[in-house]
Amino acid sequence: MKRKFLYITIAAFTSLFTSSCTKDFDTVNVNPNVVTDVDVRLLFTSSLVPMQTSRGGEYWNEGFTHFLSACQLVTGQSYAVSTTAVNGRYNLFYSSVLPNLVEMRRVISLKADKEKYEQINAITYIPQVMMALKVSDMNGSMPYTEANKGRDEAKYSPKYDNQETLYTVWLKELSDAIATLQKASANQVSFGNNDVFFRGDVTKWIKLANSLKLRIAARYQNQDPAKATQIFKEVMADAVGPFSSTSDQLVHANPTYFPFGVDGYNIDIYSRHFAVGTAIEFLKSSADPRLGIYYDKNSLQGSFRDTLTKYNKVLPSWINTADPNIMYQGGPADFQSNPAVSAYFVNPLNAGGANRYQLISTVNRKFFAPTVDRGSGTVIDVLFSYAEVCFQVAEFIQKGYGTGVNTKGTVAEWYNKGVRASAKTMNEIAVAAGSTSYTNIDALVDAQLANPKVKLDGTNDLEKIYIQALLNFYREPNEAFTLARRTGYPKTNSTLLAREPISDVLPRRWWTLDPGQVNRANWTAAMTEQGFTPNDFTIAKLNAERIWFDKKSPDYGKGN
Repeated sequence: MKRKFLYITIAAFTSLFTSSCTKDFDTVNVNPNVVTDVDVRLLFTSSLVPMQTSRGGEYWNEGFTHFLSACQLVTGQSYAVSTTAVNGRYNLFYSSVLPNLVEMRRVISLKADKEKYEQINAITYIPQVMMALKVSDMNGSMPYTEANKGRDEAKYSPKYDNQETLYTVWLKELSDAIATLQKASANQVSFGNNDVFFRGDVTKWIKLANSLKLRIAARYQNQDPAKATQIFKEVMADAVGPFSSTSDQLVHANPTYFPFGVDGYNIDIYSRHFAVGTAIEFLKSSADPRLGIYYDKNSLQGSFRDTLTKYNKVLPSWINTADPNIMYQGGPADFQSNPAVSAYFVNPLNAGGANRYQLISTVNRKFFAPTVDRGSGTVIDVLFSYAEVCFQVAEFIQKGYGTGVNTKGTVAEWYNKGVRASAKTMNEIAVAAGSTSYTNIDALVDAQLANPKVKLDGTNDLEKIYIQALLNFYREPNEAFTLARRTGYPKTNSTLLAREPISDVLPRRWWTLDPGQVNRANWTAAMTEQGFTPNDFTIAKLNAERIWFDKKSPDYGKGN
């Protein structure tokens, strides 16, 4: 993986407010307090950086407590939704991402040499769609085609575009951007280091745009599989196509970026986050090298057996004492369902004398927060992975969407590339973080791919693809949650990775608040069109009243 470090110097921003010539202000009609020639590339930087640095807050407000809990990868507390902590992506999009991109395009349109900015103007739509899709994933309808037009067009009451319309608009914006970037355009201005995603690499932006089209296609499947098929074929037929290796994937690496605070302890801001037993057992039984990368070892290490014997203590019956991976144990997905096990979330085992053993593995805290417990590692975030593309292509081929187009590989080839890319990427993140990692990751993946629970052998192949895609989204909880909603996996009573029954009702979306009198009519119309009860944030409503892509999806655990 190529590391990408973000260095934004004070001098770069200072250049916005200084002039190379300040004399003769009295003789020319120029206000020295007004910036007249802005480097529009800085506006692009100002949009991308918040997309990266907001991820820590998303994790502790939503990722651990809601999304990964709903996917049964993380557990530890009874489910509760905060009406103030969630949905930060909505405000972020309208306050920090969209305005700068719109302003950048406006400034470019006024330039005498605007043809030199054609490529970077087109690129602005790609992160815009990426962030807007993330917003709509949880809110459904949203202002988009008329958003951010108050300044120039005095439109202060933007309509809410429904999700089907949004997908159509976004696909066109991505296709138009791709077409512009692929044509031969001379003397183009480059973003250079102001592009903190790809450093101005146009080809990688094309690949991201195509990869985003695959994301949108996945969301179409339960509503319009023919449309999903069409999009897939377009992407595979494109001359550049989606990501084709881990060197393409969207990476953010910055040694001064601390998503969970400088000391890392915001990772525990609400509570410790623990492994779910079914996830742990699947990782163990499938020889998955991400087991130790994703979850911490418990206290059952070293000479613990001698200590237990010395004090005549025994482990609880739910732990297999012959398990070679006994140091990894999970708890129930439902905190309330099995008190004999869940009691050990907060209560260590009394092992005699002064010995107290924590039995249930937590998430690997250093993997997410390298500076926790005085660690000195650094954060690498992958905002869009090559593995995601591989699993999405494998899913579409498995479903027969690839008929009549060169899919550039079989379903097994794409799937195997995804498994390997995921493990290697997660291992590289772990190396940088100073957490659990492996020097023989390729050999470990070889063994994993040969395991019957992983190998595509004609039995439960689609489920295997879903499971590996879900595990790859361990650091992309928004995508994990979307996958769980659209597919109904993990599946109840599965012989691979079974979903546990839980007592909590889980939401399937968030809400948008009444915007006030200036735009209440449009908001109310959007709520009515979607079948939502305005201002009702109860879990029952957030579960039953679904957004468009989710309306025909199976219930949690009811995958087919």
